[in-house]
Amino acid sequence: MTTPTQPQQTFWAERVALVRRYDEMESRLTASVSERMLDLACLRPGMRVLDVASGTGEPSLRAAHRVGPSGFVLGTDLVDGMLETAREKARAQALSNIEFRAADAETLEVPEQSFDVATVRWGLMAMPRPERALERIWRALRPSGLLVCACWGGPDQVEYASLPRRSVARFCQLPAIDADVPGVFRFSDPERLRPVLTRTGFAMEHVESMHVPVMEARDGAGVARWIRDFAGPLAKLVEELPPEAQRAWEEEVTRECERYRTGDKVLLGGVTWLAVARRTDSSP
Repeated sequence: MTTPTQPQQTFWAERVALVRRYDEMESRLTASVSERMLDLACLRPGMRVLDVASGTGEPSLRAAHRVGPSGFVLGTDLVDGMLETAREKARAQALSNIEFRAADAETLEVPEQSFDVATVRWGLMAMPRPERALERIWRALRPSGLLVCACWGGPDQVEYASLPRRSVARFCQLPAIDADVPGVFRFSDPERLRPVLTRTGFAMEHVESMHVPVMEARDGAGVARWIRDFAGPLAKLVEELPPEAQRAWEEEVTRECERYRTGDKVLLGGVTWLAVARRTDSSP
């Protein structure tokens, strides 16, 4: 029987090599988000951190440095291939207080009330049933434990997602964005997440936003290559265009991305909002 998370697991498992290719760039560009999440989590030496949807190690590796040898970090992700990159980084950084475990956040099994803080960076929006994951996180946190999560803003705020859509829409019809299904814009408004948190035993205490780049390229060709690698269904639509239309699409991408040029590089990213929620006494 196919579970709701299996399509996403397959999608990312097939792209492990691609993620590794771009990993240094993305980790460097998005470091500010990870660091701010850990600031909001008020990490101290000796704390225990659960990082869900760790991917290649953000922000779990940074958390391990902050909590020190007396603390502990568990990073989980659906795809073990992603976590292997995180394990390599942990070994390179001589971190012995961190473990990476392949696990579905919706069925995560960890001892109850065993963590002080939980983090989810750009993961909730992609989960078929985020409330299931939040219930598991609630059980894992100690009373009054903090959850810090990051989600992307709306289409007009997130150019790394909206530029590919605009460029492809010039050549074929695209379905409307559905904020009720897993995707970049699932929780583009914090008020869409607040009731989900409330139902799963959390009280949202703080929300803030910041703009962060996620990719860089020297020119439109680099941006077009990145879109082909990561845009999923949009990239498939591009591949189905006739050769002349594909060349025209690349020209369109080049024109569009110039507005995001800084010096000798094009930077694409978007507004992400960060939310801090506290575990309440009300069980989900």
